[in-house]
Amino acid sequence: MIFRILEDQYAQKSKDSKAADQRFMALALSLGRRGQGRTWPNPAVGAVVVRDGVIVGRGWTQPGGRPHAEPEALARAGEAARGATLYVTLEPCSHFGKSPPCADAVIAAGITRVVSAVEDPNPQVAGQGHAKLRAAGIMVDIGPGAVEAAYDHAGHFRRVRDKRPHVILKLAVSPDDKIAAAGHKPLAITGEAAKARVHLLRAQCDAILVGIGTVLSDDPALTCRLPGMEARSPVRVVLDRALRIPGTSRLVHSARETPLWVMTSSLSEAPAAMKLGAAGAQVIRVPVTTTPPPGLDLAAVLHTLAERGITRLLVEGGARVASSLVSAGLVDEVWLLRGAHPVGADGVPALEALPLTAITRSPAFKLRASETLQSDTMTIYERISCSPA
Repeated sequence: MIFRILEDQYAQKSKDSKAADQRFMALALSLGRRGQGRTWPNPAVGAVVVRDGVIVGRGWTQPGGRPHAEPEALARAGEAARGATLYVTLEPCSHFGKSPPCADAVIAAGITRVVSAVEDPNPQVAGQGHAKLRAAGIMVDIGPGAVEAAYDHAGHFRRVRDKRPHVILKLAVSPDDKIAAAGHKPLAITGEAAKARVHLLRAQCDAILVGIGTVLSDDPALTCRLPGMEARSPVRVVLDRALRIPGTSRLVHSARETPLWVMTSSLSEAPAAMKLGAAGAQVIRVPVTTTPPPGLDLAAVLHTLAERGITRLLVEGGARVASSLVSAGLVDEVWLLRGAHPVGADGVPALEALPLTAITRSPAFKLRASETLQSDTMTIYERISCSPA
C-alpha cells in the first residue's frame, strides 16, 4: 500500500512539474513575440527565470537582435538566478558572434536547470549550446512548447535551412474571390478591424513585398499605422523589373524614413536606379526568369532577402505575384481575409490565373486558425510541409 501511495505522489508531482514547465514556457513564448519584426537577422527569443516557483527575471531579444533574451532575463534576475530554472524558447547559443555565447552567461549565473523549447538548427549551435550546459552540470530538458516555438521561429529556421524567409501571403478577398474592381481599381474589401489586424501583422514581419502593379494602381505606403507603432514598420520591398516606380510615389517619398528596397533586373536603366538611390531607396539587382512570362526570379528574390537578414516576409500583392509564389511552392502561410460585399464578375481574381481553391482546398495547406473580425472573417492556412520542427 505504501508503495502505491508513493507512486501516486510521484506521478502527481511529475504532472505538476510538467504543467509548470508548460505555463512558464508559454510566458517565454509570449515575451519572444514582442520582438518579432525587430530582431532580424536574429530570432525573436523569449526567456524566463524561475526560482522556487516564482518568476525572478524576464527577457526577450532586443531590437536589432541583441542583447539576446537570456542575458536580458538573467540581468533582471540578478543573484536570484543562482539555483534557478531558465525557460527559453530556443537553444542558447554556444558561439562567439557580435556578443558572447548565451550558454556561458547561463553557466556563470548559476542556473541549475534549463528548459528549452527547441534546438537551434543554426550549424554554429545545433545542439552545442545544450551540450555545453550539460557539461557544466546543468540539467537540460528539451520539448515543452516545441510546436509553438517552431511556429514562432519559423522565419529563423527557414532562413537557416532553405536560405529564404518564411513567406506569409495576405489576401483580402470579396465573397466572389476578387481583390479589386475592374481595371485593377482599388476598393475597400474589408473593414477596420481586419485592417488593424493586418497592420499588426506588418509590425511582426521584417519586410513587406508587393509587385510594381500594386504600386502603380494603389500608391500604397506599406507602413504600420497603428497608434504608437509607426516605428515598427517593416522594410518595403517592390518587385520592379524595369524600374517603373514613380519618383512621386509615397514609397519613394518616404524612403529615408522607412527603408525601401527595389528589386530589379540587370537590364534596368542606370539613370532610374541612380534617381532612386538619391531618394534614399536601395536598388537590388536579381536574375530574371528564363521561361515566360518574363519577370524576376522569385527564388532568387527570396534568397537575396535572406542574405540581407530577412526572416519573415509578408506578401501583400498583387494577384500575379501571389499566383506565382503559390505556383512555385514558395508560400508557407496564408492569411485570407474575406469581406462581406461581392465585387462582381469583372473584378480582379485573387490569384490571377489560379483559383483560390489552389490554397483553400489544396492538400498542401492545412487550416491553422480562423476568426471573425466584425463583418469579415480571417482564415489562416499553413503549408503542411513547412513545419521546421
